[in-house]
Amino acid sequence: MKCLIAALLSILALTATAHAQDSMPPAPYAYQQLDDPGQEEQAQALMETLRCLKCQSQSIADSDAPMAGDMRHQVRSRIAAGEEPEAIRAWLIDRYGDYVSYDPKISETTWPLFAIPLILALVAGLLLWRRIGRKKGAAT
Repeated sequence: MKCLIAALLSILALTATAHAQDSMPPAPYAYQQLDDPGQEEQAQALMETLRCLKCQSQSIADSDAPMAGDMRHQVRSRIAAGEEPEAIRAWLIDRYGDYVSYDPKISETTWPLFAIPLILALVAGLLLWRRIGRKKGAAT
């Protein structure tokens, strides 16, 4: 009985925490552009190349998810502080993983994503070549 009550209380606490995060006001730069047009252009270009982790199919520039707003705020505030876009990208990748970038780099963990399609295409081509070769040999 004590375990059931503890489980229910922890589920209630997690639900309340998740609801509190969604009801928090957005960060200042989530929906507000930078005053310097050059810096805003840099921020916008960078935000177009970063994936919203909640939406997964939109960039953080296009997403209305609270997490994307927080990421836009981070990008804009760091650019306003003078940080380079590539340094911000590296920080976000370190924090959220390679998935946050629409342009993932080949590394120890991502190389299979690039190699497997090539290997499958080569195997399919080899099988097709052998099948066509057998048909030509049987016809003659």
